[in-house]
Amino acid sequence: MTRNSTSKLLNGDTCHRTNPSKTPGANGFVMSHCLFQKPQKRYRRSAEKNHHVSNNQGLYNKPFVQSFEETPLLVAVLTYVGYGILTIFGYLRDFLRDWKFQKCHLAREREEQKDFVPLYQDFENFYTRNLYMRIRDNWNRPICSVPGAKMDLVERDTHDYNWSFEHTGRVLKDVINMGSYNYLGFAENSGACADAASECCMKYGVGVSSTRRETGNLDKHEELEKLVARFLGVESSMVFGMGFATNSMNIPALTGRGCLILSDELNHASLVLGARLSGSTIRVFKHNNMQSLEKLLRDAIAHGQPRTHRPWKKILIVVEGIYSMEGSIIRLPEVIALKKKYKAYLYLDEAHSIGALGPRGRGVVDFFGLDPTDVDIMMGTFTKSFGAAGGYIGGKKELIDYLCSHSHSAVYATSMSPPITQQIITSMKCIMGEDGTTLGQERLSQLSENTTYFRRKLHELGFIIYGNKDSPVVPLMLYMPAKIGAFGREMLKRNIGTVVVGFPATPIIESRARFCVSAAHTRKMLDTALNAISEVGDLLQLKYSRNNRPRSEDTDSYSYLESHQEH
Repeated sequence: MTRNSTSKLLNGDTCHRTNPSKTPGANGFVMSHCLFQKPQKRYRRSAEKNHHVSNNQGLYNKPFVQSFEETPLLVAVLTYVGYGILTIFGYLRDFLRDWKFQKCHLAREREEQKDFVPLYQDFENFYTRNLYMRIRDNWNRPICSVPGAKMDLVERDTHDYNWSFEHTGRVLKDVINMGSYNYLGFAENSGACADAASECCMKYGVGVSSTRRETGNLDKHEELEKLVARFLGVESSMVFGMGFATNSMNIPALTGRGCLILSDELNHASLVLGARLSGSTIRVFKHNNMQSLEKLLRDAIAHGQPRTHRPWKKILIVVEGIYSMEGSIIRLPEVIALKKKYKAYLYLDEAHSIGALGPRGRGVVDFFGLDPTDVDIMMGTFTKSFGAAGGYIGGKKELIDYLCSHSHSAVYATSMSPPITQQIITSMKCIMGEDGTTLGQERLSQLSENTTYFRRKLHELGFIIYGNKDSPVVPLMLYMPAKIGAFGREMLKRNIGTVVVGFPATPIIESRARFCVSAAHTRKMLDTALNAISEVGDLLQLKYSRNNRPRSEDTDSYSYLESHQEH
């Protein structure tokens, strides 16, 4: 889920230096109503919008650059026209199916059941039948190797327009993997992590067959939890076998009726589900918009609960570190300032940022140089940077003790698999440098270098890319529906594996390809991918950017922003 480009500027994403006359609070943050932002200007169409927060009075220790170039008007119009044409033909195909001129492959009601309550909502599947199926071959591709920097794909063929697939028996070898969240390259079948996991598997087996509270609490689990707590810089932590359930099953344990959850509009489905299951009141603020968040906080305190106007039992702000569809990074210093000002709690999901951001790889808190104790609930997953599975919650010991007895994930879910646990332990020690090598630090540096290089080259090639300059998640805008499938197929022809995303996962005019940069990618691999992207971009006319002027390696962020703000 994302929002359109226009609202990004209207939401006040452009931040400026705070007035020097303002007096900072005890934590170094300026506590004012405008809080880090000038009054909003009226929106006017510009070539590009680059947003940055200056290095001011302890808020940010380095330039904070996020770019969201506006969708060209002609492209937006043609995209709407394209979806309109697809919709018209979709209704025509449905008409032909109803009259038996065309076979319908989806489940439908039998004639003798027409008078009963319908089991299948026919219209709700309209998009699936008529749009998604036309480009379904771009998803669910089976792989038959380690999803590292390169992977092997099983070749498929279809004879009924993607309704079903048959394996041809051939394998596409050495496809450059630009889609997996393998940020630090620990998804591998050789090396220290693989050896340690293999040895652990021989000793403990693959599964535990019990919950942590019964006979599934291994010494490895306790070792991992102590290690995670040290890694995050918090008092205690708890690990879970599934990342999605870490959010969806723990948020209901933390909030309930009479509590208020303030959720970013682009939060992950697991956070949304957890908030809904909790029974709390949910209010959504605009993505990364501190003015919108502060207004909700101020109104919540001023008015209290609906009807009774009693104070909220608890106010919980829920945000992510890196947003995986936008490539944007949360404005954490500002969120913490607001959280302290209004005495709220903060839940931070670092699924994509842990291991991928910060000089020590310890996530968005490390990236901004903040105190981990300022975040009340630190959540993250092991599925990305650690090449494993599961998730964690970190915080004060009282919090973890409470979750041990109240979290459904802790009480009812099967314990984390022993070899998965060992994979996380070994990779985390590598990142921390406790394995006696500098391999972890080298991977962190390589990821940062690859991210900067890949983003800069795509910009120079003339593509519109979204997100923060330090984010390894790189969305490249495609816009038109026909180009979603075409881009994925053309890239695969050139031996590049990519992820393409369209409506309803994104706004209707903001379809995109999403690249994930890894430390395992070599410069040669990135250049090969960039050449293929450029070639396909020319073929499909995807170079929409109106600010594609190359800049030198030594141009700093400030001069780069100044040159664009002149427009």
